[in-house]
This record gives sequence, C-alpha cells and structure tokens, in this order.
Amino acid sequence: MKYEIIVVGGGHAGCEAAHASAILGHKTLLITMNKKNIADMPCNPSIGGTAKGIIVREIDALGGLMGKVADRSHFQIKMLNNSKGPAVRSLRAQADKIVYPREMLNILEHTENLSILEGTVEDIIVDNNLIKGVILSNNEKIFCDALILTTGTYLKSDILIGDSKTPGGPHGEPYSKYLSENLKKYGLRIQRLKTGTPQRIAKNSIDFSKMHEEKGDSCYWTFSFDNPPLYKINEQQRCYLIYTTEKTKKIIEDNLTKSSMYSGLVEGIGPRYCPSIEDKIVRFNDKERHQLFLEPESLYYDEWYIQGFSTSMPKDIQEQMVHSLPGLENAIITKYAYAIEYDALNPLDIKPNLENKIIENLFTAGQINGTSGYEEAAGQGLIAGINASLKLEDKKPLILKRNESYIGVLIDDLVTKGTQEPYRMLTSRAEFRLLLRHDNADLRLRKYGYEIGLINNEQYDRLINKEKNIKDLMSYLKNTALHLNETTKNIFSENNKNIPNQGLTLYQLLKRPEIDINFLKKLVKLNYAEDEIEQVSIMIKYEGYIDKAYKEVEKLNKLEEKQIPADIDYNNVKNLASEARQKFEKIRPITIGQASRISGVNPSDLAILTVYLKKEYGKNE
Repeated sequence: MKYEIIVVGGGHAGCEAAHASAILGHKTLLITMNKKNIADMPCNPSIGGTAKGIIVREIDALGGLMGKVADRSHFQIKMLNNSKGPAVRSLRAQADKIVYPREMLNILEHTENLSILEGTVEDIIVDNNLIKGVILSNNEKIFCDALILTTGTYLKSDILIGDSKTPGGPHGEPYSKYLSENLKKYGLRIQRLKTGTPQRIAKNSIDFSKMHEEKGDSCYWTFSFDNPPLYKINEQQRCYLIYTTEKTKKIIEDNLTKSSMYSGLVEGIGPRYCPSIEDKIVRFNDKERHQLFLEPESLYYDEWYIQGFSTSMPKDIQEQMVHSLPGLENAIITKYAYAIEYDALNPLDIKPNLENKIIENLFTAGQINGTSGYEEAAGQGLIAGINASLKLEDKKPLILKRNESYIGVLIDDLVTKGTQEPYRMLTSRAEFRLLLRHDNADLRLRKYGYEIGLINNEQYDRLINKEKNIKDLMSYLKNTALHLNETTKNIFSENNKNIPNQGLTLYQLLKRPEIDINFLKKLVKLNYAEDEIEQVSIMIKYEGYIDKAYKEVEKLNKLEEKQIPADIDYNNVKNLASEARQKFEKIRPITIGQASRISGVNPSDLAILTVYLKKEYGKNE
C-alpha cells in the first residue's frame, strides 16, 4: 500500500501533522499503537501556560487544531500574568482528559484524505538516503513519499518507580522496542531523556477546606480566533493551591537514595524547568516550601492531579509524601507517580524545516526532537505536516523567524543550539517577546496559513477586516482632539485623574501612564471589537519599546538574508577558530543569522565567514 505522507504517532504532534497534510490535499496515513490514545494527555490535561498558551494561539492562527479542541473541552480557563505586561500574558486551560481526545479523534476521523491505522512501526525503509516507507511489528510494509515521526515518549521507553525499571510507554502501555535502534543504522544520533508525572488522588479522600481555592477568570477567553466562547463563566470548575511542608521535605531528604533519579537507575536527563519534587528539594534546598496545584482531570471521573509533585520515589514513600500535604492527610492514591525514560533524536540532525539532514523526506516533530510539552509538540507537528506537504509540491518551506513566532524560536533553538534535556518554551527564550504576544498571533501568522491553504477565505477576510479596523481606530485616536467640557472634566475628577490641558489628542492622552483604555471608553465611544481596541491600546502604550524591537528585527533579518551554500567546505575557510569550524560543520547553518546564534561562535568568526562567502560565492553584498 502507498501513501503520500505517513505520520507515525497519534500524540499532539502527530494529530497536527496528519491533519495539516490531509487538508493540504495529500493522501495521509496516521499510524498509532492505540486509536483510543490519540491526543492522549498522560501528564496534566492542561493546555497553554506561560509562553505555551501563545504557541496554541499561533497554531490556531496557522490553521491548526489544538486551540479549537481546547476551547471545546476545557472546564476552567484563565489568563496568566494578566497584571503584568502584554509580552508575558498567556492563556492556560484545564482540559477534560476524556473530552479533549474524543473531540480530536472526531475531527481526524472526518478529515478527507486521512486514514488511521493501529500498529507499531519498528523500522523505516530507506533507499539511497531517501525515505520510502515503514515496516510494522508484524513485518507489513507500507510505502510513502514522506514520513513524519512523532513518537513521543514511546521509543524504547522504561517506567521507573523506586528501584523498579519496567519497559513500557505511558500508563504502562506497549512501546516501540526497535525503532530507535534501527534509526541508528542510518546515522541518526540517539539520546536518552526523562520526564515524569505525579500521583492521581481520589476526590472523595481530599479535604479541600485546607486548600486555597483557584477560580477561572470572570471574563471570557478563547484560544481560537474563529469561535466564540463555548462555556459559562459561573460553571467553571475550581482548582486548589497548597504548599509542601517541612515534613514533606524531611521525608524526601531521608529517602533520597530510594528515588530512581538519585539511586543511579535513571540514565536519561530530565527537564530543567519541570523537575521532580525531589530534584526541587535538592536544587532549591534553601526554600521552605514549594507550591502545588490540585486540578481535576475530567468531569467523567474523580481523579485529581497534583501539579508540581512529580516523583520516582517508591510507592510506600509516595504515600508518606502525599499524606504530608495539607488536605491530603487521608488521601487515596489511585495512580502512583513515575518517571519515564525514552529515546530521542539529536535535534542538531534536523533542518529548520524539520526534515532530517541525513534521510531526505524524513521529518520529525515533538518529543522525538527533544522537547517537552503538548504545545511544543503540536507546534512542531503542524510545521512538519506543512513542510512535508510543501516538499512534495516542490515549494519553498515555511520557516518561521524568531521575530514572527514562538514556534520559530522553538525550532531555531533546537536546530541551532540542540538540547541535552527536554526543551520547554519560556518567554525568556524569545528576545522579541514584546512582538510575540497572545493578542496578535493572528496578525503575525494568519496570512501564512492562508497562503499555504490551511486558512479559508472567510477566516482570511475577517483578518483583513480586523487589520483595517485597527488602522482606522489608530487614525481616529491620532486625529481626534480631547474636548474638555464640564462632563469630561467631571469624569476625570470622579476617577481621580488630573485634568489635562486643552489640545491633547486621544492618542496623546492614552500614552500617559495613568490613562488606560477603559478610562478612555468613558470619554468617547469606540465602535470597535474588544480585540481591536486592545491591539491599538498596546501599540500606543508600548510604542517606543515596539519600535526599538523592530529596529533589532531589521538587523537580524539582514543576517538572515545572507545565505550559506549547502555545499560549503568549512575547511577551506582560513583563519576560522577551531571551535567555530567544528560547530559550523556539525550544524550546517543555512544563514549568517543562524550561524551567529551558535554557541562558541564569535563575531570575528562571522566576519571571516562573510568575507569568504563574498569572495568565493559572490554572496552577501
């Protein structure tokens, strides 16, 4: 049997990749071990979070699924960092662990050009470094023109609890025994990584009276730009905040050598920014306590998740640890925490379009590329699905720049710097984060989605109308003077604002630190949508900072325009530092901009390389 594109793995990366390639008109096969686990959430069923929520908005702007499915399945949503600047605001929703996968599967099953097959891929078919297909565990061969591997944590995976190490995927399910070893045959480099998950607790054994209640926001939010809110504010489920105690810390310290992580049993490297609780106790020993959140997993059953309490301690120690927490003194553990080790590829073997450097038409996305998190996986999956399709169509790949999206930052970090631990997106990783906001993802990326074919005419027309309204509103504020009369003076006085001098425009008034858009609405009627008003307000308030960021973008883009030929022999570039030469040869940057971000490369190395390219290739004039 032959398909144009095969996607291996039905996690968040695989769902986006398969959907995108099918929508773009390519006959696609999604191979997953268990259809019931499509879009599964083995860890906390939350979507979004700091920086991650912006990735979800970007996925939606490009025509992906995660935001729409999250909007249909969550039972609590809030904007994180809402009291801070717009650069760090991100949505986070607690999704229903039953509803989210069900909604995703329903979409995939009704997507034209997409078939779903249950099976385990244990090898790939390669001819002259060109992908040709896959081999299943039953030795069945299925052929394709392009292959996207999105295997998650299922490659040669082991479950670790205390001194026990058991082969298996999340939930102890079947795993891929041989695929990673077979990938080595073709020269792909494999690394061992680790992640984990905390206990699940029976709801009726929790004393919520000892916990701080965490409610959803009292205003409506959506991840998707296309749909209205599908929930009722007053029907959102509550979550709860607690803290570890001195007793918790002592139990962990007294039993540290029993943890899989500290006993030497763990081989893989765990996530720096989502560590186990024992790792937190060791690394931040001066902290008296660590915050934890209790969150329901689904409205269809009564298991609660302890966010921040991941561990690989033995089960008896886990009992003590959980019972040391306020409100969980009599808690019943329905599922014990565990760590999971798995194989992943070295992302330095991947091109910026997520195609493998060694095997043509082999694309990879998600945790196989060394990342952590549903959102990071989904973003890569969407880009892999798009670029596999574009490659088969002999079209230019979609490579998002660092100033255009968090997805662009994520992929550039992976292919330029690599990672030796599960990579997690943070706002601090994005140097242009003021430009990469929650509120403007559609303005940044929706045109790409339209040009590729994932955004339809109706969606695109809404974007064009929004852009026009933003421009019109900005013009109105700049050209409309503030009229001071008794009514407007009273509004200033009643709101404890200093009455300004005559002659200000509304634009100039809004630039004042003490004046916000809500106050301005009391002075004049703004007949625009709230998201359009918010956009203009941010543009005015942060105009100086935004202009400065765009100037930096211009410098970066000039470097990105300077292409490096794929066939360059760095041994011929005289006077390069040995470290720079080794890094260039290893990573094979495609632009001077990418070369400048490689650790260990100095400005003098870039200058030498630029002169060489100008002399030998006539480039970079």
